[in-house]
Order: sequence, then C-alpha cells, then structure tokens
Amino acid sequence: MKTYVGSGAVLVLALFVMIFQPFGNALSLQSQLMLGGILITFGIWIFKPFNIPFSVGAMFLGCFGLAVGLPPSVVFSGFTQSAVWTLIAALFFGFALQKTGLGYRIALAILRLFKPSYISLVLAWAIIGLALSVLTPSITVRVAIVIPIAVNCCELCHLKPGSKGNSLIMLTAFAMAMVPGGGWMNGALAGPIIHGAYESVPELAGMLTFDSWMSVSLAPVEIATALMLIGSLILFKPKEPLPAKAINAIKSTRLEPISMNEIITAAILIGAFILFFTGSIHNIPSTAVCLGATFLLFAFGIIKVDEIGTGVNWDNIIFIGIALGLGTICSATGITEWISGLIVPALTGISNSPFLFVGVIAVVFFAWRMIDIANFMTTFILIPAMLPAINARYGVHPLVFVPMLYLASNAFFMNYQNSWALMGQAVARKRSWTPGHLAAYGTIYFAASIISLMIMVPFWVKVGMFG
Repeated sequence: MKTYVGSGAVLVLALFVMIFQPFGNALSLQSQLMLGGILITFGIWIFKPFNIPFSVGAMFLGCFGLAVGLPPSVVFSGFTQSAVWTLIAALFFGFALQKTGLGYRIALAILRLFKPSYISLVLAWAIIGLALSVLTPSITVRVAIVIPIAVNCCELCHLKPGSKGNSLIMLTAFAMAMVPGGGWMNGALAGPIIHGAYESVPELAGMLTFDSWMSVSLAPVEIATALMLIGSLILFKPKEPLPAKAINAIKSTRLEPISMNEIITAAILIGAFILFFTGSIHNIPSTAVCLGATFLLFAFGIIKVDEIGTGVNWDNIIFIGIALGLGTICSATGITEWISGLIVPALTGISNSPFLFVGVIAVVFFAWRMIDIANFMTTFILIPAMLPAINARYGVHPLVFVPMLYLASNAFFMNYQNSWALMGQAVARKRSWTPGHLAAYGTIYFAASIISLMIMVPFWVKVGMFG
C-alpha cells in the first residue's frame, strides 16, 4: 500500500507542476514539463509501483525527455561517460570472483587465521571486506560471498537466531562487505557513479580521480569502519565465549585445490588494483584499466561469450546510464540553476563553521537516504550539479562532499532503505539479524560516520578546502 500511496502522491505533484506551471517566472514550459517527468521517474525509482524495474523507470525518463524536445545527445549523455564502462567492467569482475570460487576461498582462508573469539571474528570480517573490495567493486557480489559463510559460522558456533552473538557476526559480515571499500574510487560501485556525476558538470570535470578520491575519503571511511567495529563489540558482544570446536570446524572445512582459473582471476584483478593505485605514475585512466582487465578475463576463458548477457545486471546498467544523464538534462533545461538558487542560499546559516556545515549536511544526507532508496542514485547525480555554486559562494571545495555522499549512501537504519541489507536478510533467512539489531547497528554506523567526518574537518580546513 505504501508503494502505491507514495508513487501516487509523487504523480499528483508532477501533474500539478506540468498542468499549472507554478514556476512560470523561473522555469520555461519545457523545463517545468521535464521537472514533472523527473518527479514521476523518481516516484518509480523510489517506490517501485507494480514492481517496475529501475531500467524501465529510466526508459520512461528517456522517453519523456525526447517527447518534450530534448535532443538525444542530452537525454542519453550518461551513456557517453566513462563511468558506465567502468561499471560494466566492475560487474564482470564480481562475476568472475564469484564464478571461480576465488572470493569464497579468500574469505574462508582469512577466517582460518584467527583464534576463537568474537573480537577475532570481527577483525577477520574487516580484513575479508577489505580484501574483497580490492578485487571487486560490486557490493552485491561481496554480500553474496560473505553472508553464506557467516551463516555457516553462526551455525557451527551454535548461536541462537536473533541473539546478540548471531547478529554481531551477521551484521559485521554484511557491513564489512559494504563500507570499507569506499576508501578508494573503485572499491564500490558508488565510486564510478559519483565520478560520472562530477564529470557531467563542466566546472568539476577532471577533479575527481583515483588519487583525489583517496585523499578525501580513505581516512574518514576507514575511521568510520574502525569506530563501527568498536561500537558493535561494545553493544553486541555476548558474555558467552565461542566454543573452540566451532572455530576448529571452520578451520577444517575442506576446499578443492586452487584452480588455474582462480589464479588467473586473482592475477588480473590484483594487477588492475595496482594500476588503479599507481595511476599518477603511468597516467592510464581507470576506465582503460577496467576494460583491459575485462578483456583478459574473456581472453583467458574465465568468462565465456554466452555469459555476457547473464554475467552482469543489465537492468542496473541501463538505469545508471540514463540516470547519469540527469545532470545534463537538468543543466540543459535550467532546472539545476533553479534548484541551486533555492538550496545554496539556504546554507548561509551554517556556512560560517566548517564543523557545523559538514555535520548538518551529513545528517541531512543520512535522513534523506530514508527517502532516496534507489541506492542514493538521484542524490549522487543531483548534488554535484550544485557544488560549483556552493564553492563560489561559501568556498567549500566540491571534494568535501564525496565522503559525505558515500557514507550516507550506505545507511541502514531499516532494511528497506538499503538493498544490500534486504539481500543479506534474504540469503541468511532464519539466521538473519532482527530489526532491532539492524537499527542499533545502523545507528552505530551513523554515529561513527559523523564522528569520522568531524575528525577530518580540521585537516580539510588546513589544506584549504574551506575558504
């Protein structure tokens, strides 16, 4: 019912804008018609009425843009960005990691290194999350790999479903598959998407690179990760120790001998990450590295020709490709300038204090994440368009928003707002976390994120990111 009420309310608002044109003095007829079409699209993406896929909602946006007279070069501009091709390659990376069994082998091997305790298991999941983030930007793949292992771990430890111990292990595995990879641009799919959004704004083109992403995001994301782990151990750690038999059972789990396909996949993906990391030396674009690595995965037969259609989620690719064009659409129709004129002046009250500015914006992003449940896509696309105006008026460097956007995009107070939480819950079934435990862990993550951003403010001020 909420799905239809929400989408219906957005549709009524969109029709009101298109019929009565309340912004006649600020926006042209074409702009207000396009604004109505964008609102309808957001309603489809956020509320998913009739289970309409994201890609179909994106197709509606493309259809509407062409219908109101926008040229195809504007409507489909997102597909010309390198970010789309980075995403396609990244999804193939995840498919190869899952298909060969390399991801499962790595996760299990790391678990075997630790002695039986809740602290050691939490640390193990952190290392697993970092290792898998290096090999694939796909959080979906990482969650698909770690959740079954976490379920097996809980069962071997005889933890009761719904208990603190069960939720600690399950939620830590889930969170570590999702959060720490945001420290570098290709550690999560949000990276290429945000990069594409920045590139679509002429004033920001070339600003966001692998190096610049790390310079502003690595420290706050990893600090937030560490604080989240500490907070979870304080709040969720049970009094009962883990049985040694259970950990021994994990260590004795047999795996098939490592295959040549796993070795080749590991070599290709590690090589790609090294090239990402050393981009300032060789100047090879990350998109070129991604495409080259994908070529090698096909050339060595890791991915077969008939898996091109099934190896990646083309629904997401179509959705992201058209969504990345939203910035160009809004700029071409004057919507960006109009929105900036409303929002940028409203920031005056918090502009005098960098701490207040970052804190308020971050809290607003986390709150908005409860509405923008389409993986924060609309926010990723629309916020960068306003950053030049914010920079010009308040002297806040656009890169400051990168870690705020990424950290907020992973919010999971409730499972409906985070697709990976829904996925993890579906995979874990009876071994899943309780809603109360998810909300508590999500609150820890929120607090850890805000604290980490506050820690970074003095550094950002020192390096001149606040004028």
